[in-house]
Amino acid sequence: MDLLELRRQIDEIDAQIVELYEKRMDVCAQVAEYKIETGKKVFDKAREDEKIRKIKGMAHSDFNSQGLAELFEQIMSMSRKLQYRLLAERGSMGNLPFIGVESLNRKARVVFQGAEGAYSQAAMVRYFGEQVNSFHVDTFRDAMFAIEEGSADFAVLPIENSTAGIVSEIYDLLAEFENYIVGEQIIKIEHCLMGIAGATLGDIRMVFSHPQSLMQSARFLSGHDWQQISMQNNAFAAKKVAGDGDISQAAIASEYAAGLYGLSVLEKGVNDSSTNSTRFIIVTNQKIFLRNAKKVSICFEIPHESGSLYHMLSHFIYNHLNMNRIESRPIEGRNWEYRFFIDFDGNLADSAVKNALRGLREEARNLRILGNY
Repeated sequence: MDLLELRRQIDEIDAQIVELYEKRMDVCAQVAEYKIETGKKVFDKAREDEKIRKIKGMAHSDFNSQGLAELFEQIMSMSRKLQYRLLAERGSMGNLPFIGVESLNRKARVVFQGAEGAYSQAAMVRYFGEQVNSFHVDTFRDAMFAIEEGSADFAVLPIENSTAGIVSEIYDLLAEFENYIVGEQIIKIEHCLMGIAGATLGDIRMVFSHPQSLMQSARFLSGHDWQQISMQNNAFAAKKVAGDGDISQAAIASEYAAGLYGLSVLEKGVNDSSTNSTRFIIVTNQKIFLRNAKKVSICFEIPHESGSLYHMLSHFIYNHLNMNRIESRPIEGRNWEYRFFIDFDGNLADSAVKNALRGLREEARNLRILGNY
């Protein structure tokens, strides 16, 4: 038997598979009609697990058994997507507990982490304007607590730097607190080395800054034998150097912070990348989103088993949603289990977004919508 004949046989078999697949999906559509009428859930894990067990038992080799399991997991995934779509078309998707608004209250009270002169303050002013009613706190947790308890309407928090990567603490706090992202602001970062009046580079023995800023300035710092000391915020570092009045101390912070605390800029642009930027998020305790929002952030947990993440991500693929970020963070108290954070393009009013979230909510653990902005 030659290769062409073998390929002809494969083509015939594939045509039969296509025909049977479409027949199966027609039956699935009828199942969806039944579930719409009775209010039954789309995802039935026990039923699917039993189905896979039976399918694997029909195979004549271990290799085929595994292959059939993977094939039917995908077929059942597609069946669920069809049922979710039909539910959406019949208006059975329900309403998400978020209210669309035209704009945010720019006269609201805003909190940022750090001292006066922090990059978070610059991001806040850029987003809310020069006349913003604001105050600052020492830690990111303090900022999240301030909006949770209502002493502030919004908080401005750094979540990602183009050079140093994510601010992992912010991701953990987003999972912990019932607060929501409603906006973002990107600020270009230009770090300066600063000391007290009269100080020179030769006088410096210690440099204070936030760990990420020290990391972002690693190339410059590697050329000097200085002790590097981490601070909770760049502006705190500048404030400490100014307050101590020690000629051997320097801080890495913004030029604005140097002016604010009366420090002399010893070197500008000490960060390694000239395109270094930080993305800040605007967070509130209200379940609101701007009607013209274009990005959705969510987090969820998944069973610790093969293929779990793949099945979750398929909801974005089959709803034609562009996923632009995925991060994972360990779950406290559960070794080697992770919480996933995903950003994707869309608006909570979009049917495709509702469809994907419906599927994720039924199949993932502890799904949370972190915001639409």
